[in-house]
Amino acid sequence: MITAHVESFEENLDYLKPLLPIHYKELALDQDKVPLSPQFDKYISAENRGELLFITLRKEGELIGYFIGFISLGLHYSTCLTCQMDIFYVLPEHRGSGAGFQLFKFVEDQCKKRGVQRLFVGSKMHKDASWLFEKLGYKPVETYYSSWLGG
Repeated sequence: MITAHVESFEENLDYLKPLLPIHYKELALDQDKVPLSPQFDKYISAENRGELLFITLRKEGELIGYFIGFISLGLHYSTCLTCQMDIFYVLPEHRGSGAGFQLFKFVEDQCKKRGVQRLFVGSKMHKDASWLFEKLGYKPVETYYSSWLGG
């Protein structure tokens, strides 16, 4: 049985670290130029301020997926408490079972409990999960583009 939980990012860092390279290898662009190097201290600081939402997806206690989002008042909309997704991931062998849907329904519930008014999520174009967000009733609002400018 798969279950979703609000957990401490800092306390789960040792469990999360083995999944991050798998996530990176599957989804990150420009891997030959941009190594995986998370600023864990920034996540922990945000969590200590109450601005980080870390949701785990577990099967029989094992971490199989996660959602990380930042909660704050909008920079342009100071009256709107917003959760901006940073990353989410479900291990490939657990996809297609409703795990992603379960994860995001739980994220929505937790955001509502915190007074969040607007939730922004995203999907990689090359590994599209838009179908999941459309199934959840989300509206597409913006498309991002990337250009490598570094040396």
